[in-house]
Amino acid sequence: MSQSKQKLSHGHGDDRPSKVKVWVLASRPHTLTASVAPVLVGWALVNHYYKCTHSATNTCSSPDNIKDLNRISILFGAFACLIQLGTNLHNDYADFVKGADTKERVGQARATQKGWLTPFETAAASTICLLAATVLGITLTGMTGRWNDLYMVFVTITSVFNAVCYTGGPYPLGYIGLGHWSIGYSGLGDIFVFLYFGLVATVTVPYIVLSRGGDNNRSVQNLALDVFQHELFRTSLIVALPVGFLATGIIVVNNLRDRKTDVCVGKNTLAVKFGATFARMEYLVLVLCSYLMLIPLSKMETLNKSGLPINFALFLPLLSFPLARKGLKAMGFGLGGKDGASLNPYVGGTAKAQLLYCILFIIGLKLS
Repeated sequence: MSQSKQKLSHGHGDDRPSKVKVWVLASRPHTLTASVAPVLVGWALVNHYYKCTHSATNTCSSPDNIKDLNRISILFGAFACLIQLGTNLHNDYADFVKGADTKERVGQARATQKGWLTPFETAAASTICLLAATVLGITLTGMTGRWNDLYMVFVTITSVFNAVCYTGGPYPLGYIGLGHWSIGYSGLGDIFVFLYFGLVATVTVPYIVLSRGGDNNRSVQNLALDVFQHELFRTSLIVALPVGFLATGIIVVNNLRDRKTDVCVGKNTLAVKFGATFARMEYLVLVLCSYLMLIPLSKMETLNKSGLPINFALFLPLLSFPLARKGLKAMGFGLGGKDGASLNPYVGGTAKAQLLYCILFIIGLKLS
């Protein structure tokens, strides 16, 4: 982090925000809905399942499983938020030192690039967030009843690693010879977001709850197999698909907006590799698929306890489509399409659409 000592001539003056506002800007709290929304869905799925399903033969369906559901959900929600905060802060640091954030940037202001924070400060703040996330990850692993639970150990380690690997940079990966490699710069950012802010964030609360039931004398491998085959876990995995589609849409807008400056520093996002038209079509497919997924979800036995062939309450997320439609129009669905800085509102707009979609889905479950 030797760059932390350099003096930045720009960004200092009367337009400099207060220190608190600078840290809020660097942490990008408006994006945290992408962490919270899927965790809420996972919590709601567990509640719905145990209230509507009474199976005496299922090894994982003991009512004792959900005794600490709220505490598990809060802790995992905090874990997910800390991972995203750590990723955001490390991105603020690494994009600057790697040359991606310059005065030509068209996206929202970045604290390190503006000179409001030094690279050392943003990197240190990222480290603190990720250390706190690690502690929560260890705590959640213990809540499964086994400190060697392979799934939770894997989620904790890879989440923290991916947070600093998303942008890469000299710290801390440079110490182990990986400073040159980056998930985002390699065009894998979309996959990372879908997997971790879609699938993992949605299914982990059901996983922990299911892991707490049944015979604790089973081997770790057999227990994991039972959980992965359980109808609640399989349901949560399918529900996670539309949640992940919308989460991925957030990064697609971001990458389309930044592609012209990204290409200059070798940041090969999919928007850089395949062009603007591909990014616009990717966004269209992701958003539309998230709403089309409501059809099979409404017919799933574990979600449909209405006694009807289709649970119409699960179509409530369609009420969020007008908000999503604004993003579709801005990305080129219809006449024309926006570009550059004019896409800034639609990064947060897509996050809001995802949050509303998830809230309406939860309400639909309650009405079921």
